[in-house]
Amino acid sequence: MKGLFKKVNADRIIKLSTYFSLGFLLLHLIFVSLLYKFLPPLLPIFNQMPWGEERLGIKIEIFLPFLITLLFFSLNFFISLRLYEKMPLVSRIVNITSVLLCVLSFIFVIRTIQLII
Repeated sequence: MKGLFKKVNADRIIKLSTYFSLGFLLLHLIFVSLLYKFLPPLLPIFNQMPWGEERLGIKIEIFLPFLITLLFFSLNFFISLRLYEKMPLVSRIVNITSVLLCVLSFIFVIRTIQLII
């Protein structure tokens, strides 16, 4: 397994996408943590629900996008590690998908907090 990490680390696309994903996850966590105390008790997080109280979540649920993104990043990272030997292109696509998911989740949280504050 250690040799596989070295091979994956040698691949520039996978290495950059992993660093960008981790960077956006870290920014996401820092941004939410710094502004958490300024947030109201109810937040409009569930935007696909019908209009009204169903759209609102409690204050701690602002961390849900971060946790979901972290879960998907972890799964995609280990899937890309497993697939790298056989299909390097698919492994790269999976990692780029992780970057896009991290960016979109970060934008969602920023826009939600901007709407409130």
